[in-house]
Amino acid sequence: MKIPARLIPLVEDGIIDEVLGQVKSGKEADVFIVRAGGEIRCAKVYKDANNRSFRQAVQYQEGRKVRNSRSARAMSRRSNYGQKEAEVSWITTEVAALHTLSAAGIRVPRPFGFFDGVLIMELVVGEDGLPAPRLNDLALSPETALLYHEELIAQVVRMLCSGIIHGDLSEFNILVDADGPVIIDLPQAVNAAGNSSAAMMFARDVDNIARYFGRFEPGILGLKYAKEIWALYEKGKLTPHAELTGQFREPAKKADVGGVLAAIGDARKEHEDRLLKKTRSREQTGPERYRRAEESGDGGGATGQRHRQDSRPDRQGGGFRGQGRAPGPGQAHPSDRGPEGPSGKPPHGAPPAKPRDGAHQWGRRPSSGRQGPSGRG
Repeated sequence: MKIPARLIPLVEDGIIDEVLGQVKSGKEADVFIVRAGGEIRCAKVYKDANNRSFRQAVQYQEGRKVRNSRSARAMSRRSNYGQKEAEVSWITTEVAALHTLSAAGIRVPRPFGFFDGVLIMELVVGEDGLPAPRLNDLALSPETALLYHEELIAQVVRMLCSGIIHGDLSEFNILVDADGPVIIDLPQAVNAAGNSSAAMMFARDVDNIARYFGRFEPGILGLKYAKEIWALYEKGKLTPHAELTGQFREPAKKADVGGVLAAIGDARKEHEDRLLKKTRSREQTGPERYRRAEESGDGGGATGQRHRQDSRPDRQGGGFRGQGRAPGPGQAHPSDRGPEGPSGKPPHGAPPAKPRDGAHQWGRRPSSGRQGPSGRG
């Protein structure tokens, strides 16, 4: 067959000896049968992000480890560099998951190498030596459905103990070889401890396979493995050899009616206090504020405005307005006083005050005529 463009560099470098055919074209990648190192294997060629039909990458990437903090910031901002880093993380997640799960004895294809977006791994074959069929392509007896379901439950338990959740497990990404089910397609694998949606995704995986096998054995639909397994995991009691029953009793919680009513009453009182506070605030800023200002002698105006009026210079007296109160009957204005104090006497050691001339006082010049002893001109 014609060599796909993505596999040409691997053929030229001698990593792949020959491309024998194509197994399938999936929503994430195209899979080809190749000969590499004298062995028949498969090459998984990942599609570009724009050509993938799987569009929920953000939810699955939560909690994944990235190369450095710069990559994490770029991925959160979805810059060009960040999108490239997200693409690399998306592809390499399956490679890392296959290595981890294969080492833990879980039935997944064994990986052999990853080169420029192409994963070389084990080719899963059926009893006839041909590529193994998908679970969805098989018709099962009730006994076989029960057997395969139990085997897959044991596999997802081992995966969870390894800290990994498939995230998209269904009859379409499970192959069946001579020994039973084999789990494939793990680019969306979820970090069980670091993803806030881990419990939901795990339950969805378990329920998906239960619904499928329930077509052949309806008794499977009544099993509650998802809740039982996750409860053990949260308590730290889940092990690969945990004995499961498929039964789970929800913890009984008695409704606290009194507590609910008390919370409603507290909320109502808080709301009423807030309304009362707003009403009082409006009263203080309304006409009542100005009425109180008048009663306190502020003249109904603001203190700052009165200060500005008092600081203007008095044209007649040369001073400033507002310096003291207006003189009462029989009192002299402060500007008419001499250097004497309030008692009318000069301070000790001060020269006597000169009598004021009326003409000088009012700014008129004295007459030029001379006055005799009698005061007449």
